[in-house]
Amino acid sequence: MGRVTRPTEGFRLREVAVAAYGPSVVISTGHGAVLPVLALRARDLGADVGTAALVVGLLGVGMLIASLPAGVVIARIGEKRALQVAGVLDAVAMGAGALTDSVAGLGAAVVLSGMAWTTFLISRQGFMIDAVPAAYRARALSMLGGTYRVGVFVGPLVGAVLIHVWGLPAVFWFGAVLSLAAGGVATLVPDLGSEQRAEERAAGHPSLWSVLRAHRRVLLTVGIAVVVLGASRSVRNSLLPLWAESVGISASTTSLIFALAAGVDIAFFYPGGWVMDRYGRTVVAVPVVLSVAVAALLLPLTSGPVGVAAVMVLIAVGNGLGSGIVMTLGADTAPLRGRSQYLGAWRLCGDIGNSGGPLLVSAVASVAPLATACLVMGVLGLLGTGWVGYWTAALERRRTVKPAVNR
Repeated sequence: MGRVTRPTEGFRLREVAVAAYGPSVVISTGHGAVLPVLALRARDLGADVGTAALVVGLLGVGMLIASLPAGVVIARIGEKRALQVAGVLDAVAMGAGALTDSVAGLGAAVVLSGMAWTTFLISRQGFMIDAVPAAYRARALSMLGGTYRVGVFVGPLVGAVLIHVWGLPAVFWFGAVLSLAAGGVATLVPDLGSEQRAEERAAGHPSLWSVLRAHRRVLLTVGIAVVVLGASRSVRNSLLPLWAESVGISASTTSLIFALAAGVDIAFFYPGGWVMDRYGRTVVAVPVVLSVAVAALLLPLTSGPVGVAAVMVLIAVGNGLGSGIVMTLGADTAPLRGRSQYLGAWRLCGDIGNSGGPLLVSAVASVAPLATACLVMGVLGLLGTGWVGYWTAALERRRTVKPAVNR
């Protein structure tokens, strides 16, 4: 069966702008405010450096737990309802993060936020596959990734003001309000997959395990490349704030450095999508991992805001070019039947990386100086760059031969 896509002729991305990007801009602004100071909130509650890194890693753990179940649920209730539910759950998690007086309570809130976030991401990806022709896919998904970067840019700027005036908990309340608002904006999203969902309901939804078995080869090759991409991207949310604190940079300054890096991300996300549509996925997947590897190796050489900001900018260039790369690779390989279940498995690959990166930082930082964690992540990043390059290039060759075959 061929993949069903929108016709390319006459399509404009602005046709789906509000429905596609509105909820993402809103919720990511809240997350953008919280992420740079999550480790610092844990430290404020009494956590040591290793435990603070572990708390950051729990966001990925929550995503990891929810990835497969979220795909199954979305297959039944649809992307629109899933977005609304995710917004409410994330607001509850953010509020709990503001109110808690213990590291354990903060950890539980972070896990719940991760579960809501992965549900949100899978829903957005599924909607874009239906809404955008394949020829515009990378640009559309890079812009979706770009909306998260807009939030990560605006969020820390607001967060810096909130921290200065009311302290760290205020940032979490800000995130809670925006998560609820994102759920409200999701009411504007059309339910494009309702017909396909009805057909699957009538025929019987394919089981999660049957979808995993049918696509195991892709998940064990390109999927592992996605694990590497996720691990690379997660490093800056754990390693960078902890290093900044270790060299005496304040929480508000750290937040501003993250905002600077987010601005660089934003500058590169659309060019990255255009390059992917024109020249393939590999040419942007490789710089994502390589930039983080080099940055991690350089970080121990920094001792102040300028040096840390320079390292963050290096990561941001690669990350901006690779905006939407994980979602694009998932959309390229997703089947028509059992798509949400497959995207849940695809999200799981990214979430293993998202959780594995901070957890590895935490493990190394618990037994060795933080500089050692930087070196470990840098060396592993260099090795991962080779894997990512090889398997994304192999996928590109298969797409060139059979670009529209439903796997």
